[in-house]
Amino acid sequence: MTTPIILASASQVRARLLRDAGVEVQIEKPRVDEETIKRALLAEDAPPRDIADTLAETKARKISDKFPGRLVLGCDQVLDFQGRLLSKPVTPEDALNQLRQMRGQRHMLLSAAVIYENGEPLWRHVGQVRLLMRDASDAYLEGYVARNWDSIRHAVGAYKLEEEGVRLFARIDGDHFNVLGMPLLEILAFLTLRGAIER
Repeated sequence: MTTPIILASASQVRARLLRDAGVEVQIEKPRVDEETIKRALLAEDAPPRDIADTLAETKARKISDKFPGRLVLGCDQVLDFQGRLLSKPVTPEDALNQLRQMRGQRHMLLSAAVIYENGEPLWRHVGQVRLLMRDASDAYLEGYVARNWDSIRHAVGAYKLEEEGVRLFARIDGDHFNVLGMPLLEILAFLTLRGAIER
């Protein structure tokens, strides 16, 4: 029997993706002030890719310090809209403003993963997906936010593609797992090479 991978995240979606792939997972939620880290990096003009990577690494490092000898996976996802970082909406009005800005435009989802062991990084990857949002009407966007607020308030960009959010898009280029917040294929490849899961 293999030792479970520690997932440094409270994300049920990420845990389910790993478990559905046959990977044993132990959940340990790190206490990380993500907003402070984001603000500091944005003040230094860090690109969205680096912000996603730093957040994923911070989570993995925090938990790795508590579990010597264990593989710890930290993940984070950010939305890059024309070089700007968009975060989870704070209010329905914020969600509507984000969607109005992005409609008819392209943006990228960046899903970072970092694996630590004994307080040291072993592996990292940032997967990306390019998305083109259709030019939805104000009426549709207003109705969409009203119907889906309880769910989309937890999602960067105010949408979930696995739900009604898929209707917002004209084109999606990239790996579906990255859309869900985890570069799963690359993680599985590393864990296989490492011998952490069966070859």
